[in-house]
Amino acid sequence: PVLGGAMMAGGAVTPAGGASASPLMRNNRAPSHAPSSSAHSLVTPLGRRGVPPPPHSHRHSHAATPHPHPHPHHNHHHPHHNAVASTRGTPSSSSTAAARSFSRRSTRALTTCQAARKKKSDASSSSSSSENASSPSSKSASDSGINIEFDNESDGTATVVTIEGKDQSGLLVSVTGAFSALDLTVLDAMIKTTDDGTVLDVFRVTSKSGTQLPETVWEGVREYVLTTCMTLSNKSSMPLIYGATSPMFEKQKEKKGTVAGGAGSLMSEDLASTYETAASRLEQAAAEMSSAAAALVIKERELASVAEGVDASSQMQACEEASALLERKMAEMEATLASRRSTMQAEPAEPTAQRGGGAELRFADGGGTSTGPASGNGYEIILQGFNWESWKTSGGWYNELSRRMAEIYDDGFTAVWLPPSTDSVSEQGYLPRDLYNLNSRYGSEDELRTLLRRMKELKIKSIADIVINHRCAQDQDEQGRWNRFGGRLSWDSSAITCDNNEFGGRGAPGSGEDYSAAPNVDHTQDRIRHDLKEWLKYMRKNVGYDGWRFDFVKGYSGKYTREYIDESTPLMAFGEFWDACSYTDGVLDYNQDNHRQRTVNWCDATGGTASAFDFTTKGILQEACVRNEYWRLIDDRGRPPGMCGMWPSRAVTFIENHDTGSTLGHWPFPDYKLGEGYAYILTHPGTPCVFWDHYERGGLRETILDLMRLRRELKIMHRSSVKVVKTTADLYAACIDGKLCMKIGSGEWSPNSANIPPPPGQEDDPDGRWLCQVSGSGYAVWTFGSASELNGNGMDPESSAGLLASAGGSGWA
Repeated sequence: PVLGGAMMAGGAVTPAGGASASPLMRNNRAPSHAPSSSAHSLVTPLGRRGVPPPPHSHRHSHAATPHPHPHPHHNHHHPHHNAVASTRGTPSSSSTAAARSFSRRSTRALTTCQAARKKKSDASSSSSSSENASSPSSKSASDSGINIEFDNESDGTATVVTIEGKDQSGLLVSVTGAFSALDLTVLDAMIKTTDDGTVLDVFRVTSKSGTQLPETVWEGVREYVLTTCMTLSNKSSMPLIYGATSPMFEKQKEKKGTVAGGAGSLMSEDLASTYETAASRLEQAAAEMSSAAAALVIKERELASVAEGVDASSQMQACEEASALLERKMAEMEATLASRRSTMQAEPAEPTAQRGGGAELRFADGGGTSTGPASGNGYEIILQGFNWESWKTSGGWYNELSRRMAEIYDDGFTAVWLPPSTDSVSEQGYLPRDLYNLNSRYGSEDELRTLLRRMKELKIKSIADIVINHRCAQDQDEQGRWNRFGGRLSWDSSAITCDNNEFGGRGAPGSGEDYSAAPNVDHTQDRIRHDLKEWLKYMRKNVGYDGWRFDFVKGYSGKYTREYIDESTPLMAFGEFWDACSYTDGVLDYNQDNHRQRTVNWCDATGGTASAFDFTTKGILQEACVRNEYWRLIDDRGRPPGMCGMWPSRAVTFIENHDTGSTLGHWPFPDYKLGEGYAYILTHPGTPCVFWDHYERGGLRETILDLMRLRRELKIMHRSSVKVVKTTADLYAACIDGKLCMKIGSGEWSPNSANIPPPPGQEDDPDGRWLCQVSGSGYAVWTFGSASELNGNGMDPESSAGLLASAGGSGWA
């Protein structure tokens, strides 16, 4: 995609010997079934897309935050919370302006090349010395040993540019830099070097406006690229990094005469191939980063040349977009280096670090255990049993769930998270008033109790949505402030933190983040905590709930959450610690360790008795899928980059909820990538939570249920091990517990072609192989077995191969 006019190579460059048999068929366009709005998001400048909201934050100004929503449950109290803050203006230049820009740059390049040729010709005619004739400056373009051809017929959407000739140091950097300087967009590329040092590089490029290059500019582009490459020196056919053979390979060759293969080799063919691929990836990342930096320089110089008094808003926007692109490429370089470091490790690091002190003694075996309920038995699959509009259901939402509960049980869910059940100012239940009044817009108390009894019959855990950070009063004081509470818990203003001046709070300062939409409860007071503990015990023992989902836990200390859990003894407990990810110039940072560490710290403050929603994984996974940046899905220690890679037994993974999706849509996962998202969370460690809207959607529902079936059959749990096998721009592949392989992204990969070993105990099966069990657009999941076993499950091998091929996989290969 084009971002601010700068070039970004969307498809992963395939090194020589790579698995991609047809790289030109891979691109960054949305699939044909994607909604037009979703497809447009792929080519929308970063400033228009914005970044997700730093939720529940009331101390960020609108100017500093693209989506400054406080807690989204209460937007009706503050209409301005729903307003989207200003972004960096309109999308990049119109197609007409882009065409003019491209034409100007092409003409300029052609003029430069013609002048250079004339200068060299004059120099050649005035001096015939062999020294001058052989110097780089006197070479003609034809002497570069490179042939460049253009083709507008084989691909109707882009111009295919083929570069063939002698390989040279820095060739890839120079070519991509030349394309960037001409404002050409590289959609994808195939980079290949043969053993004799010949290169065959194929690029699919378009103009800035996304059209094919007209034949009238081909010669200008050719001459500009050739002139750029003229001063390059030859290079070996080994993978090069900034023009130098990898020191690792040189060191190995000094010790022994061979790197891989044959008797006495230092490393296996597979390991050598891994190192070679890592070096090629690093070279490509460096080329793209250099290209983005060059594009930014061009934009900034254009801005500097604007005359005084002339509107420079479009140039400023272009600079911001170019800067954002450079940040994105720098993030990719950081990820590439991290992936290279993790490649050097024999095994990925265990998820034991950075868990804090209070719970550290419970992690002797590396997965995280505690005496508290947290994520239940480790094999739980949660269904969020509502969306933002469920309260409108005719006949009552509780009755609807009671009717559907047997179906939910048959589909394999072990727990259902229910909406807030107390009397509330807001219809959705997130502005609670009288906690003991269980008649809500979802149904009556009797209907709720009937639903909970039905769930117990089916052994499905019922999870209550507990909103105790704040509470709405029923009456005003003499000054008109809402601070007189009714019902069985008849508190006054002394129960409100003193941070809430608008409510006349007389309690202690809050122990967490302030929440301005309603009176904040002072959890530091013994009497207040006693009242809340008694209410939770009532909900657990009398009403019949099995577990708790704590809302807005950033508002009060996790140590109080531990007290509430210890006293009420739920079977499961997890909190909503929704924190803002880290961004630079509107681009998600590669390293989100601080973000997930803050969530880990909260869980640690509860003594490990509570889990938390893994917002880090959602943020990274969403960015990776939308932007074709699957290199984001591994941290610098070879682990998953979210909380599920740091403390998996305390991570509740999810794709969407009533805040981020539904009709609120504060941070929605793109529709056409939902299959990939669920292929990730339902195969990985952590406790997955499926959103109601996705469970109800035809097609996606079947995918979710198939993935759930595999998770149950293979006993994938919240502490399962993950080995990340491969990450590139267009591919993420991993093996879970050694018995399930999966991939997401358009890149080609299969565990058979990657020589993934069989699960323990199945090594001697002569007919054994990895078989595709679930596949779709951009995702595939394999288990080990025989073709007869696969047929026994009712799946046709050939149709499975076809599905996988359509998903960008490699079928049975």
